[in-house]
Amino acid sequence: MDADRNLEERLIAAVRGDPDLMRVLETTAGLGLNDWLIFSGSVYQCVWNAVTGRPAGHGIKDFDLGYFDEDVSWDAEDVVIRRVAEAFDEPLRSRVEVRNQRRVSEWFPAKFGEPYPPVARTAEALNRFVAPAFAVGVRLEADGRMSVVAPFGLEDTFAMIVRPNPNRPLAKDWDRVVAGLRARWPELRVETA
Repeated sequence: MDADRNLEERLIAAVRGDPDLMRVLETTAGLGLNDWLIFSGSVYQCVWNAVTGRPAGHGIKDFDLGYFDEDVSWDAEDVVIRRVAEAFDEPLRSRVEVRNQRRVSEWFPAKFGEPYPPVARTAEALNRFVAPAFAVGVRLEADGRMSVVAPFGLEDTFAMIVRPNPNRPLAKDWDRVVAGLRARWPELRVETA
């Protein structure tokens, strides 16, 4: 239990040390989105930069912002995407990618050829990410605390181990994803068995 808490504290320190990620969190916290998280690459890659001594922001392409709304229409999601975009200036405006996590089930099967039953909350989506190391989300609370969601724990993230998520089939683009990450963080250990 202490090890888990220590890794969570290290993650929070890494996030707070990344000015762009903090700007995204602070701005998003003021938008009143339901059940939102910043997750995936910008979070686990922030940790990898801290672990490897690379500068904040190295290799981070975008900031995935998930929120939850029962309205699965494109129009409703588009309103939120535009509202979020208006809250940022460039270069962050074009790097914050917003998705209603309840709506993912509407388009995921056609795009990726896999079933994707609806989720009941944003954090539930993390259970379906390609690798446990990627399944990390953070939210800046109104009181300044940082909430961390990591359904598989943080061990793989800090150890820079990328292995397939045991809860889903191997992603069809696994090799492409791994190659892109290795180009930016050659220290990665990839385990497929």
